[in-house]
Parts: sequence; C-alpha cells; structure tokens
Amino acid sequence: MSLETLNLQSPVLSPGSLFDANEFDHYVMKTYGRFPIALVKGSGCRVTDNYGKEYLDFVAGIATTTLGHAHPNLIKTVTEQIQKLHHVSNLYYIPEQGELARWIVEHSCADKVFFCNSGAEANEAAIKLVRKYAHEKLDLDNPVILTAKSSFHGRTLATITATGQPKYQKGFSPLVPGFAYVPYNDIGAIENAITDIDEGNTRVAGIMLEALQGEGGVRPGELEYFLRLRKICDETGILLIFDEVQVGVGRTGKYWGYENLGIEPDIFTSAKGLAGGIPIGAMMCKDFCNVFEPGSHASTFGGNPFACAVALTVLQTIERENILQNVQQRGEQLRTRLRAIAMKYPQLCKEVRGWGLINGLELHSDSKITSIDVVKAAMTEGLLLAPAGPKVLRFVPPLIVTAEEVEEAAIKLERAIVATL
Repeated sequence: MSLETLNLQSPVLSPGSLFDANEFDHYVMKTYGRFPIALVKGSGCRVTDNYGKEYLDFVAGIATTTLGHAHPNLIKTVTEQIQKLHHVSNLYYIPEQGELARWIVEHSCADKVFFCNSGAEANEAAIKLVRKYAHEKLDLDNPVILTAKSSFHGRTLATITATGQPKYQKGFSPLVPGFAYVPYNDIGAIENAITDIDEGNTRVAGIMLEALQGEGGVRPGELEYFLRLRKICDETGILLIFDEVQVGVGRTGKYWGYENLGIEPDIFTSAKGLAGGIPIGAMMCKDFCNVFEPGSHASTFGGNPFACAVALTVLQTIERENILQNVQQRGEQLRTRLRAIAMKYPQLCKEVRGWGLINGLELHSDSKITSIDVVKAAMTEGLLLAPAGPKVLRFVPPLIVTAEEVEEAAIKLERAIVATL
C-alpha cells in the first residue's frame, strides 16, 4: 500500500501535533516511493514512529547515521558549533575545514580535499577533475570515463550518466557525453574498452568504480580484478577513481573501502556517513592529479564550519572508541546469522555477501517474493531494512550496533521471511 492510499493522520510524540500523509503528498513532490510510516524520534540504533512504535534501524539513513541517532558526541558538537559559527563563505579560511581535511589526509592515501554537500556533488567534482586533467596533462580533446554496469554514482545529469543503470537515466536524455560502461569485476572488459575507445584524441582518461557496489546489489570488488586494474592505470596514465560515498568512513571495517582491495585510487569520494547524517561531501585526490585552481570548482555551502565540525567529531569518535573493531566483529556476526537463515530457507535465499556492516542477502531470481516484500514484513516486526534492487536485502546499521541488536535483527528477519513464504 502506498502513501497515496494510506492516511497516516495520528498523534506524534510532540503533544498536539498531527501528521497527515495526504497533506504531505499535496505539498511534496513524489520523487520517492515512501513506506507508510513517519519516523519522529531516534536514539542509538532505534527509531520511533508517530504511533510510538519502535524499530531497530538497519537502514541508518542508507548507511549515513554512522554513530546512530542522538549520539552524545554529536549533540555536544552541534550545540557548541551552532552557538559559535555555522556558515561563512569560502572566500575566507575556515579552521574547521582545515582540521577535517588534515584528518582525512593523515588517515588515507589522499593529499588534497575538496568539500561539497553530497555524494553526487563529490562525484561530479571527481568527473570534472578527471576531465580537466585529461585536457591539461594528457592533451585529450575527448576524454572518456569508464564506469561499471549496475553502478550508482548520483542523481545530477553527469552522475546519472556515469551510473550504469538505464532505469535512472530514462527520461533525462540527452545524457552527458564521455562515458562508457563495462561489467563489474571483469578485467577483460576493461582492457577491451580501452582498446576500442582509443582513437586519435579520444581515449579513456579515467575509470570510476565502487569498491563494493551498493545500489547494484551489495557486490564486493574482487581483489585480483582491482590489483590488475591498478597496474593497467599505472601503465596507461588513466586515473583510477573510487566512489566511496556508501562504503567509506568505516562502513567496511576499515576507514576506506579501497583498503579492502590492497590498492590506492588516484581520486576517491565520500559523503553519506562522513558527518553522521549532517549533509557533507568530499572529493579527495593525490597531488599529481590536483589540477583544480581558483575558479575551477566551488560550493557555497561546501566545507562550512558546522558540517566540518560534525564530520571531524564522527571521525575522531570512530578512532578514539575503536569502532572499526566493532564493525568487523558485528559484521562477521551478522553474516554468520544471515547464512544460517539462508540455509534454513533455501527456497527463498540464495547468497549472503558484504564487508563489515554493509551486507546483502540475495533472494532467488525465480522466486515471486521480492526484496520489497521482505522489507515490508520486517517493518511489521519492528526492523527497518533497505532493498538493493528487486532481489537483494541490504543491512547497513549504525556502526555502533551491539551484538544483542544484531541477534535481535536476525530474529525479526527470520519472522519476516516466514511471513512472506
């Protein structure tokens, strides 16, 4: 049932307030297929709807609320920073921005950082950087960027073109030229594309990939594939770009997704979990490909004191509280429980895969049951999950999730599966 037909008018937790889904739809563009609940409060890994029903949150704003809801460190930083200074122009030096950039550089392979407001903007910045590098350093008139089929890189015109899924591109043609698509984890396809595209001043200038495809079904990159890819880029001068919007900031059990693959990208992007739910994006690069200069690129809100202070708090909390260890342990626990459930219900469940606390449970393609069906049933049980395509359930809880909460989620999931069978 959609929000078009379901009226959710009911008291919320604030006395005297009402929420009406029909009124919401009257004013808000229907660019989302919303589930029929209205969330109004959260704490840790739990959220509460306007009826007072509590849910275990294994969506985390789609891998965004890194430290969960209402984390005391974030409350402290938000309160202090909003009382001090929340926004000034990038015409001036912003100390909080510099501190955040330093932390990122000291904890990654990057030399320089550009800040913006979202993952799409970070990827847009990376695309622009590759093109400028190609024109200035490679003397190319028509640089091409290879991306993977089933990828997802954002909703701007350039980033939906980069996204290797036609369903996101439908209705928005003409798309941005300069992109070509190859199957993920297929090194032969990369080699063939480089050869086929190479003609005069038209060449592959960049290869943009996710270390683990999130929206494409929670598909981890293969070690051998990425090791060979790094070698190809080194030999040809092609820039290697990693979209880490969903997998960065500790989500995989390491600070950055590329650390799982034994190589370093030339450029990588981050956003979702970087400030734990406060909007921010970042594009990082190595010095040799840093061809941006004043006037090349900009962002009014990018790197503002408020967002940067919160992001720095998120990163410092991950470091000081050894949260990466929790991600590794809880991720292994979750995959073990998911595999046990998959073995118990083989008529529905096909495969479990993932890294750290980004995991997917794939359903059989010939089953009539979809990921949405299970997500809805889990919601009834008090568990929030997100689909990653029509046949994959995605599990991306806050990185502070406990062993007890993982076990509770597994129990609720099994009940949801039984309800759909």
